[in-house]
Amino acid sequence: MTTSLGDPYDSAMTAITTTAGIVRVHGTERADRVSLIEGERTLTWGQLYERAQRVANGLAALGVAAQDRVAFLDKNGIAHFDVFFGAALLNAVSVDVNWRLAAPEVEYIVNDAQAKVLVVGPDFVPILDAIASSLRTVTKIFVIGGHAQYDDFETWLSKQPAGDPGVEATAEDVAFQLYSSGTTGRPKGVMLSNNNFFALLPVAKDIWELSEDSVNMVAMPLFHVGGGGWATAGMYEGCASVIVRELDPAAVVRLIGEKRITHGFLVPAALQFMLMVPGAEEADFSSLQVIVYGAAPISEEVLRNCVRVFKCKFWQAYGLTETTGAVVNLPPADHDPNGPNKHRLRSCGLPGPGVEVRIVDTDTMTDCPQGAVGEIWIRSPQAMLGYWNMPEETAKSITKDGWFRSGDAGYLDADGYLYIHDRVKDMIVSGGENVYPAEVENVRMSHPAIADVAVIGVPDDKWGETPKAIVVRKPGVEVAEQEIIDFARERLAKFKCPTSVTWIDMLPRNPSGKILKKDLRTPYWEGRERQVN
Repeated sequence: MTTSLGDPYDSAMTAITTTAGIVRVHGTERADRVSLIEGERTLTWGQLYERAQRVANGLAALGVAAQDRVAFLDKNGIAHFDVFFGAALLNAVSVDVNWRLAAPEVEYIVNDAQAKVLVVGPDFVPILDAIASSLRTVTKIFVIGGHAQYDDFETWLSKQPAGDPGVEATAEDVAFQLYSSGTTGRPKGVMLSNNNFFALLPVAKDIWELSEDSVNMVAMPLFHVGGGGWATAGMYEGCASVIVRELDPAAVVRLIGEKRITHGFLVPAALQFMLMVPGAEEADFSSLQVIVYGAAPISEEVLRNCVRVFKCKFWQAYGLTETTGAVVNLPPADHDPNGPNKHRLRSCGLPGPGVEVRIVDTDTMTDCPQGAVGEIWIRSPQAMLGYWNMPEETAKSITKDGWFRSGDAGYLDADGYLYIHDRVKDMIVSGGENVYPAEVENVRMSHPAIADVAVIGVPDDKWGETPKAIVVRKPGVEVAEQEIIDFARERLAKFKCPTSVTWIDMLPRNPSGKILKKDLRTPYWEGRERQVN
């Protein structure tokens, strides 16, 4: 259907101010239109709304009330949306747990969230069996596909009564609780309110051109804001969402043509591996309109090839879980590798509507001059409520006047474009000079023999620490260590250049696509009192 200024459906859209409102409005106003596609299975908005109602009523019967947490452990699938929207209809909160975590980590998150109910996918029954006896607040467990000890989720859902319970949420109620990556320390529960999400969702149509007629690919893990948040942006518009259960680059290349995908969010590593799929350059990408990418740095080389092969508009989105995803965007106009602003390919763009960005010298707590690198601070209605049950951590991250400290290092140019250098904690200090690995990695990725690279700091008796390149070679290509080092010296100041190279088959990454620098650094710093020199 097409909307106009006088269309009642358009008026209903403006009334969506909570996550529950998404399924209520579309489940009523466009009940027969496709909502979700997973493999050969399709749900209309009306069917999704009814399933969410049954989940809500079933959860209520189990004692789940407003703002209680319901934990979900499974890969991407329709069941996530059953639980997510079912909880939302009660003003409860669905907590998607990172399914790549080990059993003790899953146990920690479920207990930390104080979840009353846990829904587990069939692949994670071994984890469930290992932790069930240690779950302190869970009173009911469901297993998708059934279990000898626990009820089958689908069977239980089908027995619950339909009918919207009619519970309303406020703007400040928690809508999402996503857990931080936990690459250092224990994961933190990031509380995102309805107000946080609806500071962004209404402008997604203007920024990323999402509409009710889009076919939106949901390929990133739903426990990550790039998965769950991106899915919600499309569903707010009422479009069809194609769920990718687990990202396989070759399968995604085929899926785009088969399902006539128009939009998608992908991390740079996924885009890079899609480019390497045999036949990718001849694949059918004619339906693609917009690809949004983010969550990790991208090299200019990969970005140029993406623009050439996929032939659609590209938006870069910079943000964090704590900022409800994107707060800075690089528009398609700045993605022309041959245009007058091609230098902006190294940028992540300009602040979005209602977003303020400043660069702060954390030693003096004053603003850095233009072009100088410091910590990126963000003030926006999208900034989280705080960390669940961690007031001290919240106070460290959000200043009294509302600035969120990102932990990322970057600078602003004369036009207000933001350039990311690296995580502050990943910075290498070599001989008193600051080295930002992302800058070095970007140069290395332009070498024709390099498929992937990470730069870390390793101990050095003279300089304290020096950069080391961990390199994945392209298939069938040989290259010497000295060639890689010399290549950098031709393009970077000497103190920034790696002094050694180690070869690896694949870089370790977390589900959001970020390289696990901590894992790469550990072997080189074992036995030392400090992890920096």
